[in-house]
Amino acid sequence: MSLQIIENTLARLSELIDQDRFEELETDTLEIKPVPPTGGEWKERYKSANAFLNTRGGILLLGIKESGSGLERRYVHTGWTPDGENLLKELPKRFTSRDGKPVDVGQSFPPPQILEFRSSTVAVQFIDELPADRKFVFFDGQAYRRVLTGDHKLTSQEIDRQEEYREEALQARELQTIPGLGESGLSLERLNDFIYQLNQPVRVETMKTDMSQARPFLVRRSFLVDGKVTTLGALVCAQHPGDVLGFRAHAHCYVDAPQEVARDKQDFVGSVLQLMDSSLGYLLRNTQRGISARQGGISVLEYPEELLRETVNNALAHRDYAIDRQVIVAVKPGSHVSIQNPGAFRPHLLIERPDDPVPLRRILPEAKPRNPKLADVLRVFRKWEGRGIGMATLVDLCLANRIDLPYYSLKTQEVGLFLCGGKLLDDRMERLFKGFDRYIGDKLDGGVLTSTQKLVLSYVIKSEWANEQGRYTVLLTPDNNHFAELRALEQAGLISKHSASTAHYPVFVPDRTLVRKSYTPELRELFGTRFDSLAPFQKEVLGVVFRFIRYSRESGVSAKEASFELWAAQGGPDNIKAFDAFYRKTRRAFNDLEKSALVEKRAGTHGFGLRQPTGRRVAEASKPRTQPAPGRPPKTARQRRPFQDLARQFFSNHGGRQEVDVVRESIGLPDSIAGRNQARNILVRLCTDGVIRRLSPGAYERVAKKS
Repeated sequence: MSLQIIENTLARLSELIDQDRFEELETDTLEIKPVPPTGGEWKERYKSANAFLNTRGGILLLGIKESGSGLERRYVHTGWTPDGENLLKELPKRFTSRDGKPVDVGQSFPPPQILEFRSSTVAVQFIDELPADRKFVFFDGQAYRRVLTGDHKLTSQEIDRQEEYREEALQARELQTIPGLGESGLSLERLNDFIYQLNQPVRVETMKTDMSQARPFLVRRSFLVDGKVTTLGALVCAQHPGDVLGFRAHAHCYVDAPQEVARDKQDFVGSVLQLMDSSLGYLLRNTQRGISARQGGISVLEYPEELLRETVNNALAHRDYAIDRQVIVAVKPGSHVSIQNPGAFRPHLLIERPDDPVPLRRILPEAKPRNPKLADVLRVFRKWEGRGIGMATLVDLCLANRIDLPYYSLKTQEVGLFLCGGKLLDDRMERLFKGFDRYIGDKLDGGVLTSTQKLVLSYVIKSEWANEQGRYTVLLTPDNNHFAELRALEQAGLISKHSASTAHYPVFVPDRTLVRKSYTPELRELFGTRFDSLAPFQKEVLGVVFRFIRYSRESGVSAKEASFELWAAQGGPDNIKAFDAFYRKTRRAFNDLEKSALVEKRAGTHGFGLRQPTGRRVAEASKPRTQPAPGRPPKTARQRRPFQDLARQFFSNHGGRQEVDVVRESIGLPDSIAGRNQARNILVRLCTDGVIRRLSPGAYERVAKKS
């Protein structure tokens, strides 16, 4: 946080006051309030200060109030009053531990500032977030956290989990000492760089002239313990980090390319801050995909820069520094960026049900760093934001369709994060939604998915696909700012909660119809032994045709569409020649299926539909064959549609609302999945022909003829 934020806010407030308008300026890190007239009313300010300490820090701006409500809301400059000075200075002394003991949080409260504003003044109090291993603090027996513009009570479960974490943090690997390394092995220049950053925007620490003067600060910051340098101290300001930390001060970066000359292998050695900058620079150089003429020759990156920065910073902040192994950064052009990190997730962050019918491998987003003291240092350098922002950014950018689904691979003492290029809502997902458009429309009572709902549903579906392959994905929860979409999809039955869900962490899985892979039972019922005699690939092709006919509004599916579906399902590479060969294989399968009278071309389209033998077996087999009328050639099998004619006749004789099952029974189709599906297809064709119209999902009525 900087004075620039305050200057910009005050300038905007002055404009709004002049214009007699209101605009919401408060955020999760800014509270704008008047100076309370009495000591008792300062309690609300103390609550906000407590919430800032326990969340991400913040700023109290005192001397402005909101007046009115609704359209009459306005800002009023009430000004700072000197009477409040002592109460403002009392802020750091108002907080306790859970058991009521006073807690010294003075380091989180730089001296308040009184700034000129319009014809008077306002007061500004910066409040720094507490280190993760010191949370939570309490005010009047209650701990608060900041959510958007409000201060909310923390639950006892949240407090219990934090206290368990704090006990773990006391044994953090970052605080282990390095044998034989004393304060003489530290760099005074690097230490003063840290102090310089610490003094932004308000000075809180003096620069050091020698190590003896720096010793109390080094101890206070846990850089020194019992006269020995800790891993933390060496990571931040050792003179020669590689000599004393080994591979813990290394980052190995390379391009995963088939040609040796293109691999661009580089090894970086240095402090944790140098590793962050060097690794990010490497990624920015090797993930450019072109130059933007529209933006004056600026390089266009394959991945958002903020994502690469946070990914690198979080990897080095969270790694296990007890393991003497390097961080490995790999770029696979056109596919992904991966970062292999020594360490493991804490067990309570993993939801693992690999043997369930719907396998789960999900990760709970959490704000608690593995190395809390290091995270506090990196926060000073604006290298780590806390609040689980690394995972939150992954999810947000994915749901903004700027990257494809990210995932983790977990091995012994290693966590790998894979950032996938492309888009979450890609061609494969668009084709899937098109292939189920009638089914989805029925679920939504005739509606269609919004673009945001498509993205959320894509995230849920792709998470399941990734989990099936042993990959771990970040849990999508209502806290990811997509509560409305999750709720709407759940109410429509397009997603549901897995049995592993809890009250705090619902685990959503897609409607099973949308991720079904095989239609063998229905196809065997339709075609009997002819289906069983097909080659495996022909069965797959026939399954795609069946799915389109059953669940989409299309009357058929082309060989090209089927090729795309099957290619994506098989994980085919991004290779045009390989896909062309696969497409030819699919066309041959369609030709064979057509020769076997299992599929037929739909008139007026390039698509194929199923030849439906059920009607012939059930209805025509028991009827005597009739001769065609004199002078009229007999109908071919493709022209003969007895059930469609019967349905037309049914609606000509029956007015009013008619359900699918009523029509099915009246025209003689069997009471089975295949029979109901065939009835639906017939009704869709009659709608297209203008014979009937759809009233609601599964209900139709005759269209009156124009006189």
